[in-house]
Amino acid sequence: MKARIGAGDPARTLALLWGEPTTPAGRRGRPQTYSSAQIATVAIDLADAEGVEAVTMRRVAQTLGLSAMALYTYVPGKAELLDLMLDRLYAWMPRSTPAADDWRARATAVADDNRALHHAHPWIAAVATSRPPLGPGMMAKYEYELRALDGTGLDDVELDAALTLLLGFVQTCARMTADERAAEQESAMSDEQWWAGNAELLARVFDPARYPTAARVGAAAGAAHGGAYSPAHTYEFGLARVLDGLAALIERPTAS
Repeated sequence: MKARIGAGDPARTLALLWGEPTTPAGRRGRPQTYSSAQIATVAIDLADAEGVEAVTMRRVAQTLGLSAMALYTYVPGKAELLDLMLDRLYAWMPRSTPAADDWRARATAVADDNRALHHAHPWIAAVATSRPPLGPGMMAKYEYELRALDGTGLDDVELDAALTLLLGFVQTCARMTADERAAEQESAMSDEQWWAGNAELLARVFDPARYPTAARVGAAAGAAHGGAYSPAHTYEFGLARVLDGLAALIERPTAS
């Protein structure tokens, strides 16, 4: 099953994210050695090194020098831990200041910041984020990103939709890049090396006369990118088109 945030107990998760006490009033629990932020940081380091699949309550507990049962007194389970990890990363995410103060420059900065976050922590691409818990990191990120498009004439619903479109594009690029990295690791070859190694076989089975457009375009793109896919070109080309689409909405004539 794919990892996703927002899958844990909402009340417990929000209490952990916002630092609310989880011990019932009138009861005195044991003093805790670690904060939820420290636990999340350990889990993030583990995910960065080995992937999100490697993050288990047992592995995190071992790293902290705790028993697995002791860790459960801090965090109810992996679902809530994943929420803490993502919110921690959202709080850490750099907020760029674009050189120009126009909406396209600000939106580009938002996209670039999110792309950098995925590059630094590629396992995020494997986590479903359709129902994020509203922690302080998430809310600070959302506020920063909305301000990039605020004042453009979009109403609030359009503003949220425009941001969703922009971030969805970045996430799609991040997932494609993660897939390419995984393919390189599994085959021990770059995309260019893989195509070169299979060129003879492909030449025998592929008939350019039957697929003339695919042959022409594929050859041109492969020569330009050194392979079937270029993450940098896909991102740069696609981001420009996304912004062009938003420009058509933002710069539409208004009724007199």
